[in-house]
Amino acid sequence: MSKLTGQQIADEGLDGWAYLLGGLQTRIHTKNFATGLSVVNAIGAAAEDMNHHPDLNLRYTHVDIRLTSHDEHGVTDRDIRLARAVSSIAAAGGARLDSSGVSRLELALDTPARESIVPFWAAVLATEHLSGADFGDELRDPADGLPTVWFQESGSEEPRQRWHLDLWVEPAQVQQRIDAALAAGGTLVSDEEAPSFWVLADPEGNRACLCTWQDRS
Repeated sequence: MSKLTGQQIADEGLDGWAYLLGGLQTRIHTKNFATGLSVVNAIGAAAEDMNHHPDLNLRYTHVDIRLTSHDEHGVTDRDIRLARAVSSIAAAGGARLDSSGVSRLELALDTPARESIVPFWAAVLATEHLSGADFGDELRDPADGLPTVWFQESGSEEPRQRWHLDLWVEPAQVQQRIDAALAAGGTLVSDEEAPSFWVLADPEGNRACLCTWQDRS
């Protein structure tokens, strides 16, 4: 089963779901814990039937869900089918799916000496060092509790920025995030790579990128 592209996923028309960094994500608003637990149990039964399992985070008033096919390092038809099943379960339980508040965070370290510092950060964070076509060169937490850390080549001139954030959001959410950042005193540094990503900076010049699946291979 092959990995789907961002456009193929968008063409499926999955209301309430966002495609973020190799996975489908949604937030089910359940209003109370009992409803959330009931929804999680129903999703668990459906996942067992399909032999394909989601990542679930049960909170008092909502359930966060992420679907991905780990063997393909992305989204496949299995995830599309499970997403539709989850949507049906939520609707039957009177719960609402919402993708506007979900996101996926990565940390990027700009460095001219990647090879010498990767082992240090892998040790400190107790993460796996993954490299290759599907990963680039990055550190991932096997339990998915920490953001992925990746390393971007930079020059050695001083002063220079070291860390920046990459925040993956649904394309429909980008403009309101930019507007809010600008209203809060930030600046739009570059939109040359939009809609793949936009570069923003806070009043001190610290940068963050808003990233989407669009215009990516």
